[in-house]
Amino acid sequence: MKFVSWNVNGLRACLDKGFEDYIKKEDADFVCLQEIKLSEGQLDRKFPGYITHFNYASKKGYSGTAIFCKTEPISVKNGTDDEGRVIIMEYEGFFLVNVYVPNSQDKLARLPFRLDWDESFRNEMIKLDSMKPVIICGDLNVARSPIELKNPKSNERNAGYSIEERNSFQKLLDSGFTDSFRHFYPDVTGAYSWWSYRFHARENNAGWRIDYWLVSDRLVPYLKDSEIRSDVTGSDHCPVVLTADLN
Repeated sequence: MKFVSWNVNGLRACLDKGFEDYIKKEDADFVCLQEIKLSEGQLDRKFPGYITHFNYASKKGYSGTAIFCKTEPISVKNGTDDEGRVIIMEYEGFFLVNVYVPNSQDKLARLPFRLDWDESFRNEMIKLDSMKPVIICGDLNVARSPIELKNPKSNERNAGYSIEERNSFQKLLDSGFTDSFRHFYPDVTGAYSWWSYRFHARENNAGWRIDYWLVSDRLVPYLKDSEIRSDVTGSDHCPVVLTADLN
């Protein structure tokens, strides 16, 4: 079973930059998207072979998530926030959670909101995990350790790498979840999923790994690989891909 997660930074824009070709080539069972920047009714396109579910932000052109899946879920639940940040799909053997975590913004202006949001999300994941295993993906807007970004020293008080955000993320892992990429590749450096559009960052691989596949610890034996598709363009993020034997 193959799962894709991708912050597309505007789905309509990404459609003009090879999105459909990539989706066809990857042929995943699940495609989870973040930052779709759509309002209901704005996208009239079908994606053959996939059932599509969207969670739109109330603010136009902002945030939002989507899941494309090949098999009908038992249930679908959207997060309770008005920014379209969470979709939870239930299947027989697991919950699939697609999340776009709030950015703490310049000078950490939104950090208190972010930490409250993290706590609520963590509690919800613990609750789900008590019922069946959970697979979490998305743009989690945090580089969890120095290995996850090119320039850790200069970013210690910047959004996405503050000690508060890193500690909050660690609490989620300590609640019973595994970072699948680091499970397979604990020491790999230069493995990033986001690059600024400025300063030729992608060309120089001056990036951050802030897009993740996390799984309940008890699913780890079923994982096959966790990969970063850094060659795929179309957004300032690239897709991250999880394969697992969950059939």
